[in-house]
Amino acid sequence: MILDSKTPIGPLAEKWTKHKFNSKLVNPANKRKYEVIVVGTGLAGASAAASLAELGYNVKAFCFQDSPRRAHSIAAQGGINAAKNYQNDGDSVYRLFYDTIKGGDYRSRESNVYRLAEVSVNIIDQCVAQGVPFAREYGGLLANRSFGGAQVSRTFYARGQTGQQLLLGAYSALSRQVANGKVKLYPRTEMMDVVTIDGHARGIVTRNLITGAIETHAAHAVLLCSGGYGNVFFLSTNAMGSNVTAAWRAHKKGAYFANPCYTQIHPTCIPVSGDHQSKLTLMSESLRNDGRVWVPKTKETAEKLRKGEIKPKDIKEEDRDYYLERKYPSFGNLVPRDVASRNAKDVCDEGRGVNETGQAVFLDFRDAINRDGEDAIRARYGNLFDMYQQITGENPYQTPMKIYPAVHYTMGGLWVDYNLSTTVPGLYSLGEANFSDHGANRLGASALMQGLADGYFVVPYTIGDYLAQIGPAPVDANHPEFAKAEKGVKDAIQKLLSINGTKTVDYFHKALGHIMWEYCGMARNAEGLTKAKGMIQELRKEFWKDVKVLGANEELNQTLEKASRVADFLELGELMVDDALNRNESCGGHFRTESQTPEGEALRDDENFAYVAAWEFMAENAPETLHKEPLVFENVKLTQRSYK
Repeated sequence: MILDSKTPIGPLAEKWTKHKFNSKLVNPANKRKYEVIVVGTGLAGASAAASLAELGYNVKAFCFQDSPRRAHSIAAQGGINAAKNYQNDGDSVYRLFYDTIKGGDYRSRESNVYRLAEVSVNIIDQCVAQGVPFAREYGGLLANRSFGGAQVSRTFYARGQTGQQLLLGAYSALSRQVANGKVKLYPRTEMMDVVTIDGHARGIVTRNLITGAIETHAAHAVLLCSGGYGNVFFLSTNAMGSNVTAAWRAHKKGAYFANPCYTQIHPTCIPVSGDHQSKLTLMSESLRNDGRVWVPKTKETAEKLRKGEIKPKDIKEEDRDYYLERKYPSFGNLVPRDVASRNAKDVCDEGRGVNETGQAVFLDFRDAINRDGEDAIRARYGNLFDMYQQITGENPYQTPMKIYPAVHYTMGGLWVDYNLSTTVPGLYSLGEANFSDHGANRLGASALMQGLADGYFVVPYTIGDYLAQIGPAPVDANHPEFAKAEKGVKDAIQKLLSINGTKTVDYFHKALGHIMWEYCGMARNAEGLTKAKGMIQELRKEFWKDVKVLGANEELNQTLEKASRVADFLELGELMVDDALNRNESCGGHFRTESQTPEGEALRDDENFAYVAAWEFMAENAPETLHKEPLVFENVKLTQRSYK
């Protein structure tokens, strides 16, 4: 089956404007007759809920945290891209579009990416109006800094807490609508299933995480804004609660899952320190503006470092390998994340890693401090340096940071068309939960941009077109499909509680994470992926025979929460491996060792794989069906990506 993206015809720069005009509208008096459900209250969810309520729709917003302010969007530290061109350094909407297409290794949809670049300039104005305290230059203009994959400065920031400040802005807009009675907020509530009637999404089933109560909620449309699935690897930069359950349950109700194997490994994370860890800590990519990445030139020097016989400052300049600057002189330390990550792995695999495990490289601010002074560096990155020192016990002003790649962002997600609609009518997916804008690799500072673009500026238009067509007649909450979905959720919970095995949920999650990192991580090959598939299948069988879930449903039960999520991760992990096996090429974050250039860069196969892979769930324990959306490039020429 060839998927229809519903991309408007016409010139690239006119598509979104014409599409908005051609979309059907709901008049203001009728908007109050519609109910919309929003699952997730991060940047995409909070902005969508606030915007739709402002228009007049009645919104129910759900989050599993105790407050929308705890959504994982707060962890995006470094900044948000927009083509404002305040520096007058050559930026434009088209350049942002081009950099994003190229950064995604030509595996994203042109029309969606151009729209993202186009509305980026409005996002900044919206956030400034909300009071987001962006950094400013002396003259009053908003300040910018550089991020990987671009040669212009287009990243707006609020010190090292941009995501948190943007989320507070969206939360304030959401809170206003809660106070106005247009949004009803359901914190500590997890979505367990989607309810479909005649093929259309008409509501959800939820579990109250405090009482265990299973409830159903009816609506004319459902928006999934539930984030990414990086925790399938167990260790990642994601919050421990981040999960795939909402998206996966929607997938099992008919929403295709696209490009699941596209996982972004972030190059700037605090290295793993032992088996006791439950998550990893991200150090913002903004640090690569002033920090220089290096390792010793020889294995012998690195060995002395690891044994503590010498210190970083003892290594002479001529004995240091600034490998990113050496290999990529045009971009240097600001190459995209997938390129920086693979190169860090390569030098560590050569035996030149700099910590006790050999899995770390230096991020050194010595030259920046000598050039600009410690006070200037402290003003730019002070909270990030403090965080690093608190976690590692080392002072980054005096000794280089140690960093290593870690799982960060997932470019795959629910397949959506130009309207952000999944393959289930009435079910939309926004932000990291969908696949649409980043291709095989996400450029830094574009996640916040996409989440807010989808919520503030895209879905308020596109959902109106759908709602106008179905009409405002109330959804029948007593329809048998609601009771059927509710019973399915209760049966699944009882099945988990009744196993009473001997192994903890974390045992299975860690085992899955190890398989995924080892065989479907920074590098993949057919032999390893085939092995991983069998290992995941065996682990899944063991899970359903031997997992121990304590307690009961009718209470606060975090073990049950975890078990339900890990059950979904076990199924998703197998699909990720299948997708990686099917895509017999390298592109962005998907690196097949069989497919690389003589210089070790990702080698695409445009003739056979210039498509979006969208997988359809068929039945439990049955193979999924692959559907393809061809990627047509009319404005950008397909070339071998180069940052040299």
